[in-house]
Amino acid sequence: MALSGLAATSGIHGNAPALPTRALLWLIASFAVLLVPQWDRLPIWLVVTCVVLAGWRYMAQSGRVRLPGKWLKTGIMLVVITVYVGTVQGRFTVDTAASFFVLAVGLKWLETRSRRDFYVLFFILVYLATVNFLFHQQIYWAVLNLFAVGLLLVGLQVLNAPDLPDTMASGWRRLGMMLLKTLPIVILLFVFFPRMAPLWSVPMVSGQARTGISDTMRPGDISNLAQSSERAFRATFGEELPAYRDRYWRGLILDYLDGETWRQGREEPFRRPGRVAVDGGAGELERGQYDVLLEPTDQTWAFALENSVAVSDNVLSADDSLFRFRRPADSSVRYRMKLAAAEVTRTDTAEPDNVRRYLQLPSEGNPRARDLAEDLRATAASDREVVNALMSKFREQEYFYTLRPPAMPNDGVDTLLFDEKRGFCAHYAGAATFVFRAAGIPSRVVVGYQGGDPGADDEYLIVRQYDAHAWVEVWLQGQGWVRVDPTAAIAPDRIELGLRDAVADEGSFLENEWASPQRYGDIAVLQWASLQVDRINYQWQRWVVGYQGQSQMDLMSRLPGGMGLKELGYATAGIVGLALLIAGLVSAWQVRGSGSRDPMVRLISQWHRLCERSGIPVRQGETPVQLAQRIGAARPAASNTARSFARLVNKHYYGSESVAQSDSRNAMRRLLSTMRRQLQRDSGQANTARKTPARSEG
Repeated sequence: MALSGLAATSGIHGNAPALPTRALLWLIASFAVLLVPQWDRLPIWLVVTCVVLAGWRYMAQSGRVRLPGKWLKTGIMLVVITVYVGTVQGRFTVDTAASFFVLAVGLKWLETRSRRDFYVLFFILVYLATVNFLFHQQIYWAVLNLFAVGLLLVGLQVLNAPDLPDTMASGWRRLGMMLLKTLPIVILLFVFFPRMAPLWSVPMVSGQARTGISDTMRPGDISNLAQSSERAFRATFGEELPAYRDRYWRGLILDYLDGETWRQGREEPFRRPGRVAVDGGAGELERGQYDVLLEPTDQTWAFALENSVAVSDNVLSADDSLFRFRRPADSSVRYRMKLAAAEVTRTDTAEPDNVRRYLQLPSEGNPRARDLAEDLRATAASDREVVNALMSKFREQEYFYTLRPPAMPNDGVDTLLFDEKRGFCAHYAGAATFVFRAAGIPSRVVVGYQGGDPGADDEYLIVRQYDAHAWVEVWLQGQGWVRVDPTAAIAPDRIELGLRDAVADEGSFLENEWASPQRYGDIAVLQWASLQVDRINYQWQRWVVGYQGQSQMDLMSRLPGGMGLKELGYATAGIVGLALLIAGLVSAWQVRGSGSRDPMVRLISQWHRLCERSGIPVRQGETPVQLAQRIGAARPAASNTARSFARLVNKHYYGSESVAQSDSRNAMRRLLSTMRRQLQRDSGQANTARKTPARSEG
């Protein structure tokens, strides 16, 4: 072998026909981590199937079982795909496609045999990490996905260098250095790379239920929802937070009573399908404005305070002073609203054209409630007095607000008003609307949220599912639609302070969520930690996940001179070009000095330089033994030392004996030092011999 090729071939391993066990374990570990973010949406049979297939592959690696042959593998594939198609039931969305992709990854384990298969599965799992971001954008899921990718990269190092000592620790160190080197470029590209909207978009929902309000209301629905501490949305205000009693977040109107169920009397108007822009809030909040960051609901309605108007164009105004998205919000959405004067948002105070719609009642049922309505109408001089009389009844008599309402299957309004007198907001809102309609007053049920707790340092409001609320709006001549909330009369603490205080004596607040920090409101440290974690995640979602077209252009406009889309393109091209130039220079420098990192290559390079200085140039393709022979011919004093050095070089690269590398290198250093002295002494004697005749001639 040529001496010039020694450095290039040292440490390079041949292609192994089988996959190393340690590399396979890193792959399996990464796959397990990547399944965690999808746990809540994947069917349990699919998760079990993936675990079984990966376990089968590991047991085959250890020799306990054999991998399936062609026909068995085909049969397994057909069975699981058939089960999957039966589970999907014709729903083809991004969600179902992602689930099928997970199934395909599981099947891939049965044909992962060689190094080539490792690389294929490596890139597939990297893609699976990106798929996870379609469904979870919170910062802790991002960290988990990056950790899984780190496991893959360490496994790649183990595959290519299985004999390196301390592989795992050195692998993580190398990954850390790579991250530090690339992080500045990643940040610059994230900020400046133009954020353009996609040409098309498809829904990601698959019909799976999410926690949140729905378009129907049965007496116990909201009381069940009130036992959940999941976030509904967060709201940031351009001024002080509104008072608790003013935090009525309207979502939708239910105006048709079907037996005991309230629902929408007319369907939502058809709108052309479109993408829901997730970055509706851009720029500084002005006075009276507020941003809402809505969690995924798979519904079209947007929540807003009363007397609000839309500021961002990703939310549309709808009938009855409501707001809608162009299609269901299948991911977090940020939109901006503005509080306006009541006379600006009120459309008309005259009698509504569809007044009959707001007087609809079933033809029979709840006779005592109907009699009550007639009595209130007979003793009242106006609709306002009827409303006040019923609210006084709720306020003065022993009605109770509870998260544990009794069952009221038949004539539920009568049972609530005259027998049990115990219920939740949905019970009282539905009963009040029934009485008002029976008295001839147009009325409707409004469903949304009421309340919200301040986040860390009162920067924003956190509205949770237990803030879900239902109230009534009645139409009064000359005033239009007016809010009437029976809960405010029965349990004012619910409207002034929140659900926790309203049911404190009952002890029913989040009684089924023992792991929720909100359940333990009296533990200050726990509440502080929960708010700090929420603030980190909120800022991540606002400024990283939500950094889209409008947000980017707003930021660019604040830079000196301002930047448009064209300037962004130039800046991105410049950043990419500069990064490639720097990477090229660094790579060239590393290639030039790559040999210096190998101790053996350094010793050989020192030998070559010593020969050059001694007038013995190294020839291309010359072996160590041939070079030692020429050294012996030119400098006999260093002949034996050069031959010994050459033998150690050959033994290092081609020998079969097990010799400690450190001992071999130490011996070579001693020989090299001896050779240097011999060559210098021999060169000095040769120079003296050449100068002596010259003096005698003088």
